[in-house]
Amino acid sequence: MEHVYNTQKFIAALFGAILAPVFKFFYGDTEMVFYIVMALFFFIGLDWITGTRASKKDNSYASKYGLDGVFRTFFILLLPAGGHLLDKVFGSPDIIFGLLSFGVLYHVIQSMTANAIRAGWGNWFPDWILSKITDWVKSELESKLARSEQRKSTKSDE
Repeated sequence: MEHVYNTQKFIAALFGAILAPVFKFFYGDTEMVFYIVMALFFFIGLDWITGTRASKKDNSYASKYGLDGVFRTFFILLLPAGGHLLDKVFGSPDIIFGLLSFGVLYHVIQSMTANAIRAGWGNWFPDWILSKITDWVKSELESKLARSEQRKSTKSDE
C-alpha cells in the first residue's frame, strides 16, 4: 500500500514539475494571469455542462461533435497563450493577452448562457432578466439551434 502512495506522490510531483513551467511560459506567472486562466477553465467547464444537457434535451447529442469540442477548447485556451507570447515579443504588459482572454471569456459565457436557455434552465430567472439575457445571446442561440437541428437530421440519416 505504501508503494502505491509513493507512486501517486511521484506522479503528482512529476505532473506539477512539468505543467508549472509550461503554464508560466505560455501564460505568464502573475496572479492576475492565474485567475483569468482559472476563470476560463471554470466557464468552459460550465459551457460543457450546459452544452451536454442542452443536446441531451433536444436529442442532438453526438459524441463526434463532443470530441471536436475538446479540440475547439484546446484551441480557445491557446489563444490567450499566443497573446502572452506576442506581448513578450512587443514588450507590452499583457495587453494582447488581456484582450484575447476577455474576448474568449465573453464568447464562452455567451455560449454557456445560450446552452442553459436551450437546456430549459431559463425559467430560473425572472422574465425581465431572461428577456435581456436572450437578447444578448440571440445570435449564439440561433446558431446553436441550427447546429442542433442539423445534427439531429444527420443522426436520423445514419
